[in-house]
Amino acid sequence: MTAHHQPARGRPRVAFVTCAALPDLDQDDRLAIPPLAAHGIDVTAAVWDDGTVDWAGYDLVVLRSPWDYMPRHAEFVAWADRVPRLANPADVVRWNTDKRYLAGLSDAGVPTVPTSWIAPGEQWTPPAGHGEYVVKPAVSAGSRDTGRYDLADPDHRELAGAHVRRLTDAGRHVMVQPYLTAVDTAGETALLYLAGPDGLRFSHAIRKGPILTGPDRGVEGLYQAEDITPRTATPEQLAVAGRTLAAVPGGTDRLLYARVDLIPGPDGAPVLVELELTEPSLFVGYADGAPERLAEAIRHHLPD
Repeated sequence: MTAHHQPARGRPRVAFVTCAALPDLDQDDRLAIPPLAAHGIDVTAAVWDDGTVDWAGYDLVVLRSPWDYMPRHAEFVAWADRVPRLANPADVVRWNTDKRYLAGLSDAGVPTVPTSWIAPGEQWTPPAGHGEYVVKPAVSAGSRDTGRYDLADPDHRELAGAHVRRLTDAGRHVMVQPYLTAVDTAGETALLYLAGPDGLRFSHAIRKGPILTGPDRGVEGLYQAEDITPRTATPEQLAVAGRTLAAVPGGTDRLLYARVDLIPGPDGAPVLVELELTEPSLFVGYADGAPERLAEAIRHHLPD
């Protein structure tokens, strides 16, 4: 791995942005380093809040695993604004790191999970009747601060209300969604797109197994462990992903990567859970040729 070595003079320099907890990058991201080296491109792992990093010294700065920014969201967005040649761009980071973007995509006709939004200072009462619901903050990742509540259970109703209050009291916006039970059997499908010479191209898909089993009990580390397996995307999933990407403000020509996360809705049709444009796991280790496709995408994004 070339992550901490100065590249040879004249070779393009690319920073893979990470966090202090992953100074040598996530294992999946490291898979792209050999094919990048084959293109004559050197990669450095760089921690986003390390004040000694000269971001202007890189030909391209690629957001990969800065997974500790959530409690410092405003600081992270301000940092992104200062970084030249950032992929994906800072305005995309600002838009995509707050899940209220889902409301805009829904308004644009993208099928999404129905969501209620609670702002700091607002009160929330759990819906009457039965059903399971998910509570999570609008700025979050890795299933942290996220819980699943069965409103037929009085204890769960109390815990759900307390969860919302805990987040809003901390000044955080909250989202509440019905739990779509098809995820327990079908799982979640993530469709991965990588840049090519003519824009984003579908690369591969994976299945994520169900994660949420009950109320929020906290997550050890940066994220909750996931069960990942390869998956073949269906035409219906590809169509919803296409509609989602078509609704991205400013278009997708500027994007290095995109991940579209879908689960089956009540009628079995795919609906959008999240559109990941900032620091998604790309799961290149689960598809033949995906590390090489990521390296090609980065090569296409390097300045001429």
